[in-house]
Amino acid sequence: MDYAEALTEQNSLLGKLLLEADWSLPVPTCPGWTLLQLLRHVGRGDRWAAQIITDRAPGDLDPRLVRDGKPPADVPGAVRWLTESPRVLLDAVESAGADTTVSTFLGPRPAAWWVRRRLHEAAVHRVDASIALDAPCQLPADVAADGISEWLDRLADGQASPLPVGRTLVLRATDPQLTDGTWTIRGVPDGLRWDSAQPDAADLTLTGPAEGLLLALLRRRPAPDAGVSLRGDVALWDSWLDQTPL
Repeated sequence: MDYAEALTEQNSLLGKLLLEADWSLPVPTCPGWTLLQLLRHVGRGDRWAAQIITDRAPGDLDPRLVRDGKPPADVPGAVRWLTESPRVLLDAVESAGADTTVSTFLGPRPAAWWVRRRLHEAAVHRVDASIALDAPCQLPADVAADGISEWLDRLADGQASPLPVGRTLVLRATDPQLTDGTWTIRGVPDGLRWDSAQPDAADLTLTGPAEGLLLALLRRRPAPDAGVSLRGDVALWDSWLDQTPL
């Protein structure tokens, strides 16, 4: 996947969705946020990541210190500010070098790591905006599938696993265009591990389109509403959701 192209596209689609919207509307899937706060969060986030790369700043850089971190007051200017934000990040990565080690909130990573992270931030927040506006929104299967992998990678970097040791959760995507649509997640003594191998057995299996799986995992939609079926220990799913972030 071309992460730079996908980031630019998802950000642009979010801008189009917000252009005619009432930005005072609340975002149900981001409690306490309005659409204006969502717009500001996405645009500033790209610039925040760019500044971390450019300045070799720490991964916990205060967002209030981000250069050009506030959108203009007028609607066209604010949407333009939002849709230009990926270019700021991509220029920073190109200038530093994609493989140059920089800070992130998970520790040192190549600068290009930020492009993938920001892609999935924009994609999910586009879904958030569409839910707030009751507007149609569809993520490409490859973007949703990579979003699942990226999110599981971040969970695996955490200290505590949302899956008990010895338990197995399997996600199976039904999208015909995906050549690799299985995620086998295991609780292990030092946290969580996942791979794409087909397991002999699982405590719980979720099956559905990659987009539905992603939205169910991130608590954007209940699994049945996202077209996802559950087979096995459903209580394990409830526990997983209780212990994972939005």
